[in-house]
Amino acid sequence: MASLQGFVDQRVLLILQDGRAIVGVMAGFDQKSNVVLSDSKERVYSVEEGVEEIPLGLYLVKGDQIVLIGELDEAADQAVDLSAIRAEPLPPIRY
Repeated sequence: MASLQGFVDQRVLLILQDGRAIVGVMAGFDQKSNVVLSDSKERVYSVEEGVEEIPLGLYLVKGDQIVLIGELDEAADQAVDLSAIRAEPLPPIRY
């Protein structure tokens, strides 16, 4: 992955190969693109219910499991009512 330095101490969204969406503050990374998130939560999407957030706390994600890393706009993220969102969970990535 390109330089992740700009994401350190920022709130980010990670999409993983198994379809999970993890939100947290990037505390650090290493040369293998392993990422450490603090204050992290998994967002579980469902068609029947709103988005459920499962607290994970301090969380290590292996770099080879990460499909996407994006910075979150905290004001926009707080303004969204997650309980009103209905969506299919992301399928696992196969290649």
